[in-house]
Amino acid sequence: MNAHDDLAEIDAIVARARAAQRRYERDGSQELYDRAAAAAAWAIMEPERNRTLAELAVRTTGLGNVPDKVTKNHRKTLGLMRDLAGAKTFGVVRDDPETGITEIARPLGVIGAVVPSTNPGATPANNVVNALKCGNAIVVSPSPKGVPTCEALLGYVHAEFAKAGIDPDLVQMVPGRGSKERTQRLLEVADTIVVTGSQNNVRRAYTSGTPALAVGAGNVAVIVDETADLGDAAAKIADSKCFDNATSCSSENAVVVVNAAYDAFVEAMAAVGGATVSDDASVVAALWPGGRLNPRAVAKDADVLIDALGLAGRVPDGTRFVAVETRGIGPAHPLSGEKLSRVLALYRARDFDDAVRIVGELQAHQGAGHSVGIHSTDPDRPMVLARSIPTSRVIVNQAHTFATGGSFTNGMPFSLSMGCGSWGGNSIDHNLHWRDFIQTTKIVREIPAREPSVEEVFARYWAEVGR
Repeated sequence: MNAHDDLAEIDAIVARARAAQRRYERDGSQELYDRAAAAAAWAIMEPERNRTLAELAVRTTGLGNVPDKVTKNHRKTLGLMRDLAGAKTFGVVRDDPETGITEIARPLGVIGAVVPSTNPGATPANNVVNALKCGNAIVVSPSPKGVPTCEALLGYVHAEFAKAGIDPDLVQMVPGRGSKERTQRLLEVADTIVVTGSQNNVRRAYTSGTPALAVGAGNVAVIVDETADLGDAAAKIADSKCFDNATSCSSENAVVVVNAAYDAFVEAMAAVGGATVSDDASVVAALWPGGRLNPRAVAKDADVLIDALGLAGRVPDGTRFVAVETRGIGPAHPLSGEKLSRVLALYRARDFDDAVRIVGELQAHQGAGHSVGIHSTDPDRPMVLARSIPTSRVIVNQAHTFATGGSFTNGMPFSLSMGCGSWGGNSIDHNLHWRDFIQTTKIVREIPAREPSVEEVFARYWAEVGR
């Protein structure tokens, strides 16, 4: 197939999606939208299909591990369905007699969704469910390694659609192994774009001319201060860092420990399988041979990682992750950035103020706007971080990977795409969720005038500074 045919194929797919979406909206109801969303959710949550998708994802991408992907597919989708329960996305969603405004929910149209190889099942499923709940059609563009998983997922979705009487053209994908040209075409002809993944794709989304919801890079830094429950902090960081072999953008990449707690925290990490390594130069050489992340180490199980880093026999048996003592921050110090592996950068801070400084420098280098964390029993310190660091989220005393993208024990919406605000070059600063997949038409009626006098508006200002 030549380049012209490639682009024509994308145009035809989007045309079918657009026709299906118009029928879906024309014949729509809240019941229909809810049924379609439930069909797509069950397509990935049904236990046998969930495991098949998880096994396929690990086998074809080489990233993560099967048990954690099963958990991720289940919990992310279950949490999303909890968030969607009762959400009104069809018809009148707000009627305010005081303002005279009635709002009617309307779909965005055809969503073009670019999804990463790190979550080739959970991320497209999340986007598909959100799109259908709000009356949209969606065309998914997976990464080349994620194609088999995405194909299988859409096959399951269409099987559920056949049972539920839903048009399969509402959910489609860019066929084959994909290409930058075909993905670019989707970015240009869809009505709205959702992009999770490489920053190259994010930049292309924002320059495509199509309204875009794209998210920034992660590089989570977490403070452990002298007031923290060190055992609890170490256990949560270990579970979070090791989950799905650190494929999540919310996985801790650096832990900044105040000096008064440093030695005790290192001991606490050791108790939960964290091996501290002081030779950062050898780790850097092994993790970035030739200046690129070592594919033998990225998102691999602990034993594979340890062999790839040349640490076999140098770390204790049962090591789950490696914490590398380091000080440098910036382009010349790759440990200060995202590592996509069971490797933590470990920084020692003089005190809490110094820890805030280090986290600020880490975020300025990479991950601005995404999220930071703190383990502390001081109730004022999270506010210090929130007012000091260019971040959209401060996660307090929680396992970062599980908390940032929605948890049953916090109020964040379940999502696999975290907006990073202007700090990360994004149009949103919240977790991508169903409200981002809907727009409204407003009926505006006349109401009694509410015009204030000039005196009412400026009385306080005049009193403070004069007229």
